[in-house]
Amino acid sequence: MKIMMMVPNRVLGILLIANVLMATRISFTCAIHPLLKRAPRSLLSPKQFPKSYPCPLWSSSFSFCLHTLHKSTSRAPSLSRYRSSLSAPSMAAATAVDEAIEANPLMRNFDFPPFDVVEAKHVRPGIRALLKNLDGDLVELERTVEPSWPKLVEPLEKIVDQLTVAWGIVNHLKSVKDSPELRSAIEEVQPEKVKFELRLGQSKPIYNAFKAIQESPDWSSLSDARKRIVESQIKEAILNGVSLEDDKRDQFNKIQQELERISQKFEENVLDATKKFEKLIMDKKEIEGLPATALGLAAQTAVSKGHENATAENGPWIITLDAPSFMSVMQHARNRSLREEVYRAYVTRASSGDLDNAAIIDQILKLRSEKAKLLNYNNYAEVSMASKMATVEKAEELLEKLRSASWNAAVQDMDDVKKFSKSQGALEADDLNHWDINFWSERLRESKFDINEEELRPFFSLPKVMDGLFDLAKTLFGIDIKPADGLAPVWNKDVRFYRVNDSSGSPIAYFYFDPYSRPSEKRGGAWMDEVVGRSRVLSRDGASARLPIAHMVCNQSPPVGNKPSLMTFREVETVFHEFGHALQHMLTKQDEGLVSGIRGIEWDAVELPSQFMENWCYHRDTLMSIAKHYETGESLPEEVYLKLLAARTFRAGSLSLRQIRFASVDLELHSRYVPGGLETIYDVDRRVSERTQVIPPLPEDRFLCGFSHIFAGGYAAGYYSYKWAEVLSADAFSAFEDAGLDDSNAVVETGHKFRETILALGGGKPPLEVFVEFRGRQPSPEPLLRHNGLLQVPASA
Repeated sequence: MKIMMMVPNRVLGILLIANVLMATRISFTCAIHPLLKRAPRSLLSPKQFPKSYPCPLWSSSFSFCLHTLHKSTSRAPSLSRYRSSLSAPSMAAATAVDEAIEANPLMRNFDFPPFDVVEAKHVRPGIRALLKNLDGDLVELERTVEPSWPKLVEPLEKIVDQLTVAWGIVNHLKSVKDSPELRSAIEEVQPEKVKFELRLGQSKPIYNAFKAIQESPDWSSLSDARKRIVESQIKEAILNGVSLEDDKRDQFNKIQQELERISQKFEENVLDATKKFEKLIMDKKEIEGLPATALGLAAQTAVSKGHENATAENGPWIITLDAPSFMSVMQHARNRSLREEVYRAYVTRASSGDLDNAAIIDQILKLRSEKAKLLNYNNYAEVSMASKMATVEKAEELLEKLRSASWNAAVQDMDDVKKFSKSQGALEADDLNHWDINFWSERLRESKFDINEEELRPFFSLPKVMDGLFDLAKTLFGIDIKPADGLAPVWNKDVRFYRVNDSSGSPIAYFYFDPYSRPSEKRGGAWMDEVVGRSRVLSRDGASARLPIAHMVCNQSPPVGNKPSLMTFREVETVFHEFGHALQHMLTKQDEGLVSGIRGIEWDAVELPSQFMENWCYHRDTLMSIAKHYETGESLPEEVYLKLLAARTFRAGSLSLRQIRFASVDLELHSRYVPGGLETIYDVDRRVSERTQVIPPLPEDRFLCGFSHIFAGGYAAGYYSYKWAEVLSADAFSAFEDAGLDDSNAVVETGHKFRETILALGGGKPPLEVFVEFRGRQPSPEPLLRHNGLLQVPASA
C-alpha cells in the first residue's frame, strides 16, 4: 500500500479547493490486492526516482544487492528447453527479445530505482514481462501453498513487492514527469496489471490457507503483527471478491477494471485543465498587489512559454491555476476582476468540453455502488469503512461535533472580514464573494497581527527550513539525516536524496525530496509515498531487514534568479506534514513487510504523524532554528514569532468548516446519493454546503470535478480521515505539552516514546492500541478544539 500524504488542514483550508489543499496526500491508487494499493494516491501514489545501482539497499550494514525484481530462476530451464526446439533464426530472434527485456531498466536489479533512465518505451515490455513472471510465481504458489509462513506469506510478499516496486516507479514518474507517451503506455498495460491483481486478490488457495492459519491451534502463539497480517489478508480477499462465483465475479472484475481506467482519466483531466488555463498580462496595473516572489514566478512562467524577455519588473506575466500562482492572486491581487476570473476558472476546472469530469464522477459512483451491492454492503461508504477505524455513523458523529463547534466562529470570521473591508472603503464590502474572502482576510490578518506572509518569506529559505526540520528529528527521535545526492538516480535535477542514520551512524532509511512546482509535467498538491518498505523476507543477507526508502513531493515556489526557494509559512507547514508521513515509513521497526511502516495502518490513522509534525512549526525553539534571513542570517524577531502564534487560530472556524464540507459531501455521495436520481452531484454539494459554508458556493461551482482525493485517490468515503486523525495528532502533541515543551529532557523522553510506538509499530497493531500505548488513555477531541481556539465558542446552527 502506498501512502501518498496530502496537505495539512490549515493549508487545505486556505486552498480554495480540495485538490490544492491536500498536498500532503498520501499517495494511493485504488488497486486490488491490499499491498498493491497506491493511493495519491497515497495515500500514496505519485512520484520520483534517480540513477541506478546494480543491487538494492538491504540492511543497516549497507550490504547491497536487492532482491531481483524480475527473473524467476524456476523459469530458466523451461526457457532453455523452448529455445532448443527453435530454428536458428527463431532462436536468434528469441535471444534478441530476451536481451531487450534484460536491458529494460524496470527489469534490472537495483539498489535504488532507475528514475533517470526509465522512459515510456520501457513500460509496455517491462510491465508485461514482469506480469508474465509473476503469473508463473503465483501458479507455483497456489500449487505448493501450505498454511505456514514460509509456504504462504513469504512467497506472497515477494510477488506483491515486485509489482509494487515496478509499478510504483511508473506511477511515480507519471505524477512528477508526465507526458502523453507515458500516459499512453500506462493506459495500455494497466488493464493487464489490474487483471493480475484481481487474480491474486481472488486466489482461493491463498485465501483458504490464511483461513487455515487463523483456525489452527497455533493461532494464539502468533505475534500481534502476524495475526494482523492474516486478518487483513482475509478481510481484503473478501473485499476483493474472493467469495463471488462465476457471473458475479466477472461483473466485479469488469467494474474494477473500469474504475481503474476512469479514475486515471479523471486525474488526467484535472491536470490537463489546470495546465490549460493561462492568463497573459502585459499591463502591470492589472496585477497590482502581487508580491515580488509572485511577479518573479509569473515572469519565469512567461519565459518558459516563449516570452524570452519577460522580467518580474516589466513583464509580461503569466498567471496559472498552479497553487503558488493561484493563491498569490487570491490573497494579494487588488484587481477584483482578475481574482474573479482566476477563481471561476479554478472552481470550474475539468467541468466542460473534452475534459468534463461530471459524467466520470457519476459513473465512478454508480460502479462503486454496484461493487458494494455485490459484496453485500448497503453502499460504498460501508465498504470503505470495513478497513478503517471508524464506521459511517462514528465518522458523521465526529464531523457534526466539529461542525457545531466551528459554526459560530466561522460566522464571526465572516462578519470580521466584512467590517474590515468596509472600514478600508471596499466597494464590495456589502457583497463579498468567494474571490474576495481570501484577499480581505489576508489584509485583516496583516492589520490584526501586523504580519505580512510575503514579507516573512526571506526568513524561510528552503535550506534553512530543512536544516531545522532535521535538527528537530534528531532531538525527538535520535536520528541523523545526511545529504546523499549522487547515491541514487533522480527524475529531475532539483530532487534531493538523503540518508537517515541511527545514533550509531548506521543507515536505517533513505528518502527523496522533490520540492518545487512544475505545472507542465507535475501533478499538484503534496504527498509522500513509499519506494520500498522495510522487510525481513526481502533481506539479502538473511539477517538484517531491507531498509525502507520514501519520497516526499511538494509544489512550493521554486527559486527565482539567484534567490533560494523562499517559502510561505504554510509551505513550511506542508513540508513538516509530509516529513511526518515519511518518518512513519522510515522509522518503523516492524520486520514483517506486509505491516511495516505505513503498510497495514487503517486509513483514518495515517495522518496522525503528519499532522503531529505540523504542531512543531509553532514551537518557539523549532521555529527560531529555521527562521533565519537568507541574506543576513538575522533571526525572526521575537515579536513576529508571538504574532505568528497569536495568528494560529485566525479563521480557524472557517477553515475547519471547509474541511468538514469536503468530508461530508464525500460521505453523502458514497452513502446516500443515487446516480441518475432526482439529485445531481452538485445538488448534494449545495445541500451539504448549507450547513458547512457561511457563504454558499457559486451556482456554477464544480469543485467536485477536481476532487481527485475521492475520485482518483484513496480517499473515497475516507476524506473524514483528515479530521479523525487530527483529533489523534493534537492529542499526541498534547503529551509533549503535558510533559513540558521547555523541559528538554522531557521532550526527548516523550519523543523517544512517540518513536517507539506511533512510528515504530507500523500496521502490526491496531492504531487505537498503539495510541493508547503512547498516550496512556483513549484519544480526546479537547486538545484539537483547544489548539484551534474553538473550546469557548458556543455551538449553534
